Amino acid sequence: MSNQMKELYEYRERLLERVLERAGEFRAAVETVADPKSAREAGGWTAHQLAVHVRDVAVNVYGMRIRRTAAEPNPEFQNFDADEWMAAHYAPDEPLGKVLDEFTAEMNDLVTRLRQSPQELWSRESRHAVYGGGFTVQTWVERGLAHIEEHLQTVRG
Repeated sequence: MSNQMKELYEYRERLLERVLERAGEFRAAVETVADPKSAREAGGWTAHQLAVHVRDVAVNVYGMRIRRTAAEPNPEFQNFDADEWMAAHYAPDEPLGKVLDEFTAEMNDLVTRLRQSPQELWSRESRHAVYGGGFTVQTWVERGLAHIEEHLQTVRG
């Protein structure tokens, strides 16, 4: 194995470790919010809404894109409108523990699947209806991680 390939494989493993770390940090941050039903910033979402959003995006956007890119030849994905999704699917009475359990389970499952997959899977490509082609499994994992990190900062305030 070339040095370049070894570095790439190590990068991917570190990426998966960061996904699990940030998912755990996100969960812990949400669990420490005194009032999960109050806005985290002026005019913003509550910790409960953020948890639901992060879970739903992890499952229905990045998780789905990773699974389909791994399984299908060059699938195309539509744009995702978070506000529209929340308006149609948000349930304010959904137990926060359930939301966080489902988010954690999704992240654990994703990491386990990717660790068990051949390295070639990471380079499989897909397309986005708005942004074009060339989105690999690795790209979706990186974007999913960035999404968690973005909302982790919001929850932490």
